[in-house]
Amino acid sequence: MFKWLSGFIIFSALGSIPAFAAEQPALIKIPRLTLETAQKIAQAVIVECRKSALQVGVTVMDRGGHPVVVLRDTLAPDLTLEISRQKAYTAMSFNAATSTMENRFTQPFSIGKVSGLIFSAGGVPIEAAGNIVGAVGVSGAPTGAQDENCAQAGVQAVLFDLESAAP
Repeated sequence: MFKWLSGFIIFSALGSIPAFAAEQPALIKIPRLTLETAQKIAQAVIVECRKSALQVGVTVMDRGGHPVVVLRDTLAPDLTLEISRQKAYTAMSFNAATSTMENRFTQPFSIGKVSGLIFSAGGVPIEAAGNIVGAVGVSGAPTGAQDENCAQAGVQAVLFDLESAAP
């Protein structure tokens, strides 16, 4: 009886695979952030930070976690580039502003200890019509809140373009 029942379950499961596979598209269309849009974001970040006399590094990353534009203002330390990249990567990976995760992963051996992730303010995701298309990370201001304010200004600079371009 058990052999018959397990054979029936396996056959039933295998029989449903072609129907499931037939419903899946052959390709998935993923919106991509253009170089020009990434440049606008990065430049808007630098302009916003300069309003407060802040010298920062900024990284604009695509959905795949690859830096598209990296800028360092004249007097910003080199370290700001790596920190801005990690903030952007963290925001993109979790689709959340890094400021919302500052106290989330504090236990030993938690995901917060994974190399390449930074859970301090200054990274924000970039979305278009509900789809994450990348992230921006900023480093170099005295506080993470100032970094994040500049990052948000960068996204705001292209928000209308992103929403208008979305399918």
